[in-house]
Amino acid sequence: MIRITHFRNKCIGCNYCVELSPYRWFINQNDGKINLKGAKEKKGIYILLTSDDEYEINKEAADVCPVNIIRIERF
Repeated sequence: MIRITHFRNKCIGCNYCVELSPYRWFINQNDGKINLKGAKEKKGIYILLTSDDEYEINKEAADVCPVNIIRIERF
């Protein structure tokens, strides 16, 4: 199991994560920032628990994020 944490309020909408993993990330047409599909929000931080098979692609998305607002953790 992995946890994806997205600090959306700091997102600049660069779209790199969407390009790498469009089944998990999408652009919000209202504000141009990225949303994490299926995540639950708490105080502006979005968290999603998902299976290990999504680790590599989302780790890559976290690595290319220019503002470092995506965290991927295995547990």
